[in-house]
Amino acid sequence: MTQSNNRRHDYTLLAALTLLVIMGLVILYSTSAYNGEVKFHDSFYYLKKQVFATSLGIAALYVVSNMDYHIWRHVAVLGYLMALILSVAVLFIGDEINGSKRWLSLGPFSFQPSEFAKVAVIIFLAHMVTKNSKDMGNMRTMLKIMVMILPIVGLVGASNLSTAIIILGIGVILVFVASPKYGQFVFMGILGVGFMAIFLALESYRLERLAIWRNPEAYEKGYQTLQGLYAIGSGGLFGRGLGQSIQKLGFVPEAQNDMIFSIICEELGLFGAGFVLILFLVLIWRFFVIATHASDLFGALIATGAMGHMMIQVILNIAVVTNTIPNTGITLPFISYGGTSVVFLLVEMGLVLSISSLVK
Repeated sequence: MTQSNNRRHDYTLLAALTLLVIMGLVILYSTSAYNGEVKFHDSFYYLKKQVFATSLGIAALYVVSNMDYHIWRHVAVLGYLMALILSVAVLFIGDEINGSKRWLSLGPFSFQPSEFAKVAVIIFLAHMVTKNSKDMGNMRTMLKIMVMILPIVGLVGASNLSTAIIILGIGVILVFVASPKYGQFVFMGILGVGFMAIFLALESYRLERLAIWRNPEAYEKGYQTLQGLYAIGSGGLFGRGLGQSIQKLGFVPEAQNDMIFSIICEELGLFGAGFVLILFLVLIWRFFVIATHASDLFGALIATGAMGHMMIQVILNIAVVTNTIPNTGITLPFISYGGTSVVFLLVEMGLVLSISSLVK
């Protein structure tokens, strides 16, 4: 069921999103051209794949934004179960790349189920919290809802701790927003810290990342972090100029992925990086406005979940690049290379735009 043509989407959100997507493609080409030429003899290799995924995402955004978002309540549980099944499938038949099983192949295409899981969890939690809205002040109800997402957190975290942190963070934010009592979150916070400690202890490489974070100069694997910091420092206020990065020429490994913000700082300087951050802040601000003016709790929670997702992912990515926290492999939304990521991010934006067209 589509909405009538007189519905108006949030044009400020659309404008900021359009600028981010366009800037993302330009920055991605600038960052990835060298790697594409060296590895595939095609400087446009990464850009072409990203443009294809972005086109799919924009088509999905258009369809989703013109649908009544209440439809998704009917498939919320099914979507979550599908995310669980896909996450289990990754562990057994997933493609292993750089030592991690995160991708499933479907013919010539491959995708990361963890990206689908983020959207599925937002819709599922919005549905469950709305269903139990009268009892959200009850500790048992809050824990019951949080326990429901632990299976997907565990499955995703087995190969992708950073995405598991994002999913858990989205859950905490949605439950926090819907709860009339805040004291209970101290207990939930202790549980969360314990949960993360167990995950860190399960794999020795995660503990090694903590040591590298504290002293990157002492470890060979601290090379990427150091080169990223050199890129940030060499950019100054206005940068070297678009396409003029030195660090992307093999010094920052796979610069088009998690560390792309360091290349933004090097080429566009503090002002260019600041402009990108302002665009993200505008997105987050519009999510907040849409959530507070949504026509019902379900819509408000979806917009809040998208806001939480964007905040957590942007903050963690920049914190990693600046070595404020240990390296966790989190991409920068709409900027870093990743087809699955951009498709499902745009689907998520479509959901928020759908809610914005029905604000009170």
